[in-house]
Formats: sequence, structure tokens, C-alpha cells
Amino acid sequence: MRQFPISPISPMTRQVPDGGTYVFIGAHWRNKMWPYLIARPRRLIYDFSTFHPKVMALTTSMPRTLGWPAAELIFVSDFQKRMLRADGVVHPSPIDIGRFSPRRTRPGGPFTVGRISRDTPDKHHVDDMPLYEALLADGSAVRIQGGTRLGDRLEPHPRLELLPVGHLAAEEFLPTLDVFYYRTGSHVETFGRVVFEAMACGLPVVCHSHGGYVDHIRHGENGFLFDTTGEAVEILARLKADPELRSRVGSKARQTVEVLFSPQALRQRLDFYRR
Repeated sequence: MRQFPISPISPMTRQVPDGGTYVFIGAHWRNKMWPYLIARPRRLIYDFSTFHPKVMALTTSMPRTLGWPAAELIFVSDFQKRMLRADGVVHPSPIDIGRFSPRRTRPGGPFTVGRISRDTPDKHHVDDMPLYEALLADGSAVRIQGGTRLGDRLEPHPRLELLPVGHLAAEEFLPTLDVFYYRTGSHVETFGRVVFEAMACGLPVVCHSHGGYVDHIRHGENGFLFDTTGEAVEILARLKADPELRSRVGSKARQTVEVLFSPQALRQRLDFYRR
């Protein structure tokens, strides 16, 4: 709000939209009075980022007395659009990939597998605990930012780091890894921003094949997808044994996000709003 001219909506002080295109990003209004007190929009756009059909229905069904136009939906992934079985356009959540860059040289130390996420139980899969233990037993290191809740589920180990959220910025943490590993519990990623941030860092990503990132990962080329823990273990073992494979796949991963978030691609998505 300090950087851009953003103001809270307030009919009392006449800080309200005054017509044109209204875009709701990651938020949904319901049972509010201010929409009745402002100019009718020419277009109404919702950037919809959840899997909840009920919220989508409430979002797109306006009271007749309001007289607003039909809502246009924007989804953050093709995966999300398929899951919701809804009409709309797909715009990947924008990422400033200039913040992220592949590391030039690998520091000394053990082969390191890690991830970053919110520190909530639904972000972690129960079957990942034995996988982490197997990696440690095989001489690898495991770094998890957003993993302090796992402290009572994993035995302390000199090569295990469970860091709090925000301990390091993503662009500082991710380059300390050799491989980015990702699977969630009950939470399903509509997009999976951190996967793309890891790819921007030139990391080979090994991800569960159920999430918004799946349509952008070509298995064995710019990343890896797995269905079972056994498959994940096998992929990680291959990557540990083959630094050239890690480098080749990581390079393709970086190329993928450079195309996905190129200035031209971002301009084309912005043109949708300017129509």
C-alpha cells in the first residue's frame, strides 16, 4: 500500500470503485452494502484460487437487485479448472522469477533434499516421515522450512533441519538444496507457487502427481512426478547418484519458468483485464 495507490474501500469517505472493470483477487465479497452504493462495473472478474465450489457459487451468483454483469472467472491452473469443472480462463499466479537464480557452484556437503511450505499439518504427508528417515540413513541431508511441527514425528539427526516459516527468504533457502521434494497431506495445491520458485532456482523438482503444478512438469525432462512413496524413493536415489541428471533437469526447469513468466506472457495475461 506504500508502493502503490491502494486504499481501503469506504463509502463514508467515498473511497470506492467508480465503474469500469472490477477485479477481485484472492478474496470474495458477500453480504456487503458497499456494492449497492457504487457505480455498476462494465466487467466483473474474479481471480479464483480455491477448490471450493460453494464459494465459487456464492461468488458468481449476485443478487438481481445489484444489477452487476455476469462474473468472469480466472483460475490459477488447468488442474484447478478441471477439478471444479467450470468455465473460465487460466492465468498462472505471477511470480517475479528475477528474484530466483540457479546457484553457480555446489557447496561442499551431503546431497540435500528439502522443501518449503506453511507450517501446518495439512501441508505434510504422513508417508514422508519414513522417506525422510530413509534419506538420512543413506547419508543425505534433509532441510524443511515450515517443518517445526514435525519435530515430534522425526528423531533428531545432525543432518536434519526443521526450520520455522520465514527463517530464510525463498530465494535464499532454495539454492541450498540439491533437489526440491514436495507432497502435501489433506491440502491440495491449486497452483503450487513454491514448486515454480524451486524450478526458477534451477532445481530438479520431485512432486506428487496431484496439484496445480502437474501440467507444467514433463516427467524426466524438467522435473519428476510420482504417485507412490516407492516411486519417490527411486527417483531421489537416481538424482543422488547422477549429478549430471540433476543439472540437466534443473536447467530445463529454469527454462520452463522463463517461458511461463516471460514479460511477453505476462503482458498477454494483463491484456485480458484491459479488454
